[in-house]
Amino acid sequence: MFTGIVEKIGTVKSVNRLDGHLELTITDIGGLAADANLGDSIAVNGTCLTITYFDPSTFTFGIAPETLRRTTLGSLQPGDHVNLERAVTSEVRLGGHLVQGHIDGYAKVTARTADGDAIAFTFQILPLEDPDVEDSGPEIIRYIVQKGFICVDGTSLTVTGVDYDTATFSVMIVPYTQSQVIMPERNVGDLVNIEVDVTGKLVSKQVDVYLQAPRTKKLLDEAVAAAVDRALKARSL
Repeated sequence: MFTGIVEKIGTVKSVNRLDGHLELTITDIGGLAADANLGDSIAVNGTCLTITYFDPSTFTFGIAPETLRRTTLGSLQPGDHVNLERAVTSEVRLGGHLVQGHIDGYAKVTARTADGDAIAFTFQILPLEDPDVEDSGPEIIRYIVQKGFICVDGTSLTVTGVDYDTATFSVMIVPYTQSQVIMPERNVGDLVNIEVDVTGKLVSKQVDVYLQAPRTKKLLDEAVAAAVDRALKARSL
């Protein structure tokens, strides 16, 4: 579990494309390796990855095919910058929001404008290349609400606007955040990882299950029929 508060901007040192997966090595990790252990979780651009090797200056991760299908990590090249965050402990303040590191999909920057010292970004959620990946693509826009949380490339942000018809949402990056994350490097056309707020996702899933239950459907049908009957009687029809 993470918070979406980026601890360090790392740099991609190497990308090894192996049989069906990818080995990624990140350098410029600051002091993040000081308390690291093999098997620890690190969020890389918001994606929860497992440390397979580390030394004082680098982390190495293995990236599975499922992760490559849902994220932008497969497009990383040596020299690219990435947001890094260690998994939370019980002593960490929750300055952002609860982030799982399980990327729902990716979005494209469709607008970038200055608003005083801040930068406003608009993103459009794109379909994944693999159509068989469930609960992904533009349909996840339903979990995004104005003034709610969204995690973009591992950064916890507040949603400033949503358009459900076009599967777009907007955020604003204040000056301090600009200095701590890679978002200012993004331009129109670039892709970013997104994770929707898990709280809204879980509530939506539970409501869907409840409404699809046979008993619930019967009760809803009866309630609708009764409401229609009352309306017709009120109009003497």
